[in-house]
Amino acid sequence: GYHCEYKMRTGRKPDGCAICFKTSKFSLISSNPVEFFRRDIPLLDRDNVGLVLLLQPKFHCTTNAAICIANTHLLYNPRRGDIKLTQLAMLLAEIASVAPQKDGTFCPIIICGDFNSVPGSPLYRFIKEGKLNYEGLAIGKVSGQEQFPRGQRILSIPIWPKKLGISQNCVYEIKQQQKEENAGQLSSKLQHHFKLSSVYSHYFPETGIPEVTTCHSRSAVTVDYIFYSAANDDTTAQPGAEDSFHGGLKLLGRLALLTEKDLWTVNGLPNENNSSDHLPLLAEFRLIE
Repeated sequence: GYHCEYKMRTGRKPDGCAICFKTSKFSLISSNPVEFFRRDIPLLDRDNVGLVLLLQPKFHCTTNAAICIANTHLLYNPRRGDIKLTQLAMLLAEIASVAPQKDGTFCPIIICGDFNSVPGSPLYRFIKEGKLNYEGLAIGKVSGQEQFPRGQRILSIPIWPKKLGISQNCVYEIKQQQKEENAGQLSSKLQHHFKLSSVYSHYFPETGIPEVTTCHSRSAVTVDYIFYSAANDDTTAQPGAEDSFHGGLKLLGRLALLTEKDLWTVNGLPNENNSSDHLPLLAEFRLIE
């Protein structure tokens, strides 16, 4: 009973991003694949992709209710935070072009994926806080994957070239806007317009021990997330989430994650019961009008 939209990554590998939904519950308004590879931009020479769907709920709710679901797998390379941030900006720009409603607010948004960045890292904070001043930030520190990153090359201002057509606010630029921004000083501040909460808290409240989503010979860390636009009465939501959304999502439940210690007791990942080197993340939401 599911329909699946799939975007294979560019290049020669067969993996990519898929989003599946039950056709009895939702109809597809639009499917918007995002390719992060750009032949004309040397920075963007990797084959990662994203996928953004706009779905219409079929159950009883207001006529204009839609929900935006996005999925991505950002570059792994810990030393290339410049590429990771640019890929993220490209995904956010696509969401920003798909999710607006007639009244100017955004419909509820869920963003899932492997962001190859750890909790508390600059890239993670940018997603959660909606802003990042990257002046003087070392490229190898963007994702927080390595405690002692090799090489201290600093992010350039701006990170990506003008011809990408995406502003520092992570939206597609129109020519007029480009002129106005060119008149101002080059800013080292990134912003986006979504108020996003994380389904997971990344630490076990009783012990403070980190949750992990992936575990292999070198490390056990969290790099996979589900971010969502929380309804106003969702107590787990970020403060300030009431600005740009009508309604939103209320988190009802989630599948618990494990500690690194738990995973080593079953020989890490993958193992004979889990064929993936990542654990599945699972959340249940109520759509609030």
